[in-house]
Order: sequence, then structure tokens, then C-alpha cells
Amino acid sequence: MAGIDEVGRGPLAGPVVAAAVILPPGPVLDGVDDSKRMTERAREKAFPVIQCLALATGMGVVSRAYIDRHNILNASLEAMRRAVSALEPQPELLLVDGIHSVPSGIEQWCLKKGDRLSRSISAASVIAKVYRDRIMRCYHETYPVYGFDKNKGYGTRQHLEALRANGHCALHRRTFKGVCRT
Repeated sequence: MAGIDEVGRGPLAGPVVAAAVILPPGPVLDGVDDSKRMTERAREKAFPVIQCLALATGMGVVSRAYIDRHNILNASLEAMRRAVSALEPQPELLLVDGIHSVPSGIEQWCLKKGDRLSRSISAASVIAKVYRDRIMRCYHETYPVYGFDKNKGYGTRQHLEALRANGHCALHRRTFKGVCRT
């Protein structure tokens, strides 16, 4: 059984990232929860623990261009499909955070607030969030004016001010409100 979650649906910039995690039965992951309910420090601490305990992890990253071309929902589902495809071995069951099925022939259960109900989905939530945050910190080196190291692409006041002053960069989602001036 694999838990699947994605991060990065709401930001104005950067990719959407999904993770799929197969955990062995038994071990408790102390402090691992929905990644949004954890501090950045707690997520970074949990990341290597999850990687070490997991039987398998898979990542799926979908670009800003794909998001603009296919919309954020379809991009999120594609990221999840890629994450599941990267798992070895392939699971017999997918536990998906949310209400939308992953495009896959594998049996699946969609769970609202699944990242609070399933430890494998919680683990996937943490893996995806830490991975995406690291991507955005790297992008900050190329585009420091937007503050991606702090805002991770979300529409903070500072980020919106930088957009108004500098326009968008190659990472900004052109189809998202507030990115392109009309």
C-alpha cells in the first residue's frame, strides 16, 4: 500500500510536486503529520527518517509550463501518476489524499484529509513538501528578487510587490491571478 500526496497547488511560481511512500507495517513516525501542520524544522528532521524507514518512495514533479497548459488539477494528478510510476515495487493499493483518483490502473481509495488519517499519506506529504521547498530555495539563487527561499512561490505581500516591480520570471504560473498584468 502506498500513500500519495502533492504540494504546490496554491503558489504563484514553481512546480507541483507529489510523493508516494510505501511504509512497512508497525513503526510509528513520531511527530509526522500533515506537512502543513508541521514546522519547517520538524519536516526537515522527519525527511531522512521517512526515507530510511520507507520500503519505497517515488517523486513526481510537474513544471510551471505543464501547469499553465493543462491546469493545476490535471498537473497535480500527473505529478501523482509520476510518483506512483517511480515506485519499486509497485503497490497493490493507493491511498490518495483528496477526492480525485490518480490516473493509474492500481486500486485506490481517495481520502479527504488523508494526510491526517494515514501515516503513509502523512509521510508522502512531508517528503513532497521538503522536496519542493528545496527546489524553491535553489530557484532563489537564480531569481533572488522574488524571495523564493522564504515564500516558496506563494503569494505573500513581499512576493506580490516583487511581481509588481519586476514582472514575472520563467517560474511564474502565467494562468494564475496576480502573476501577469492585464
